Amino acid sequence: MTSTTLYRKLVDSHTVSVIDESNVLLFCDLHLMNEYTSPQAFTGLHDQGRGVPYPGQNVAVVSHIIPTHPDAVRVIQDPASALQAANLKRNCTRHGIPLFDTNDKHQGIEHVVSPEHGMIRPGMVVICGDSHTTTYGALGALGFGIGTSEVEHVLATQTLVYRLAKDMRIRVEGQLPTGVTAKDLVLMIIGRIGAQGARGYVVELCGSAIDALSIEARFTLCNMMVEAGARGALIAPDEKASDYVLARAADIRGALRDQALAHWKTLSSDADASFDVEHRFDASEVSPHVTWGTSPDQVVPITGHVPRPDELTEPSQRRSVQQALRYTRLEPGTALQGVPVQHVFIGSCTNGRIEDLRAVAEVVRGRRVAPGVRAMVVPGSGAVQAQAEAEGLADVLVQAGFEWRKPGCSMCLAMNDDVLSEGTRCASTTNRNFEGRQGRGAITHLMSPAMAAAAAVTGVICDVRLMETHHV
Repeated sequence: MTSTTLYRKLVDSHTVSVIDESNVLLFCDLHLMNEYTSPQAFTGLHDQGRGVPYPGQNVAVVSHIIPTHPDAVRVIQDPASALQAANLKRNCTRHGIPLFDTNDKHQGIEHVVSPEHGMIRPGMVVICGDSHTTTYGALGALGFGIGTSEVEHVLATQTLVYRLAKDMRIRVEGQLPTGVTAKDLVLMIIGRIGAQGARGYVVELCGSAIDALSIEARFTLCNMMVEAGARGALIAPDEKASDYVLARAADIRGALRDQALAHWKTLSSDADASFDVEHRFDASEVSPHVTWGTSPDQVVPITGHVPRPDELTEPSQRRSVQQALRYTRLEPGTALQGVPVQHVFIGSCTNGRIEDLRAVAEVVRGRRVAPGVRAMVVPGSGAVQAQAEAEGLADVLVQAGFEWRKPGCSMCLAMNDDVLSEGTRCASTTNRNFEGRQGRGAITHLMSPAMAAAAAVTGVICDVRLMETHHV
């Protein structure tokens, strides 16, 4: 019997038919939709007179375009965005597709909402018109982003013509030091292997350091592996994953629960399974990381310095660094510690969960946001918002001078009214620091929630480990 990786087990179990040696027709257990990648797909569907045969295996969330102001009722003021939301609601109503609409109390970011409601289970194939669908690998589900034409195909058939990926394994052994998080780990990995280092691969993450992570930390890790070019990220489901799902999936009870647990235990790579590429890292060597440039792989430890282009021998790399430095307005060789920030954003599908907000509150408790800094916290969902308020975290943040907002994608990307002005430097817990990502000419430094919190109260990028009351 051939030894198989977890990735191939998931693909094989969902293959409807083999098209050729590189492509299969893949059945999709769950299709998530948002307001900006679905309109053309529905139009194409309707033009051909097609329906949606499996509406219950499709779920829609309005998340990218909604305002996060703490108003009682949210109103999308931008006409184009309001039309997108209205079209999504009309299409979902027409086809009987569940929708988390703008003012739904459970509304939030699709990649936060779906797992917290028990929609994601080990062994599933989950797709969405959003690249950070890789998040669901934290629960042993194969998640990946698709394009608009593929959204139409899935709506019509619940299947997808899927090009097979190669297998990569990243093993991380040891223990993360105090004050170091999954965000730091994934930034370090991306920095080491590069923004294209996992292109064409589905990455399986394993090792004692991965085993020690909470499920929410694993979400962060899998979410950002796409920034290394990965087509998917997987962590074999363990007892933590099973407990997380069972606590949220009310339908898995009795005999079904026993069957599910038995199946989930089979979801791991065989001991002698072969991977096309393997990497190994030592968790004890990881320190807080911060991006300096305009790609997530342009990152250094907080104790590091911005690179000097004249020390690089590869012309294309030198040009890339020069362009990034021009955009971020940093001088070659600059130490990241002490760089002033004018804005702090905490939230997104990468770091907008309850554990992230607890870490922020721990850092800022008893402190105040530094003069000249605007700091925002946007919970990832209505459930996260309610829990943070119930635990008193929101009060701690507000007392420290943070804006406490309603859930949504917000300032992760400039698709709503939370947009940075040109030249504003932001400490951000998001996943991308591309040029213009948070606003035209805005400068983004990616970091962990604890590091962003430290930047908020000091006014500069700094090492959270040096703050006396930090106990994360």
